Amino acid sequence: QVVLVESGGGLVQSGGSLRLSCAASGRTIKPYGMGWFRQALGKERDFVAAITWNGGTTYYADFAKGRFTISRDNAENTVILQMDSLAPGDSAVYYCGRKSLSRSDYREPMAYDAWGQGTQVTVSS
Repeated sequence: QVVLVESGGGLVQSGGSLRLSCAASGRTIKPYGMGWFRQALGKERDFVAAITWNGGTTYYADFAKGRFTISRDNAENTVILQMDSLAPGDSAVYYCGRKSLSRSDYREPMAYDAWGQGTQVTVSS
C-alpha cells in the first residue's frame, strides 16, 4: 500500500557526510514509527536508527550514536538520515522501513512491515 523510496546515497570520502531521504507515497506515514537499517554485502540487515510517530523519541545503534541523526517531516511524508563522520565500515545499502503498529521493538527488522528498495552508500578510505 505504501511505497517507500530512498535517495541520497553515493560515494563519499572517509570523514564526509551524506543526507539520506525516504519519501513515502500511497498513504501518510504520520501514525507510524519509522526506521533506517543497513545491509553490507554478504551480511544481515542491521538496525541504524528509528524515530517514533511524532518524533518524540529516537533510537540509535551504538555505531550511529553521535554521528547519525534521524528526523522526520510528517507534512512532507519524509524521513531523513543525516550521516556525518562517515567511515568505510558504514558502506552498505541503506533501507527505510515503516514500523508495524502492533510492535514496539524499534531495533528489530521483523517489527517493520514495509521497506524501500534501498540506496547505496560507499565510503572510501
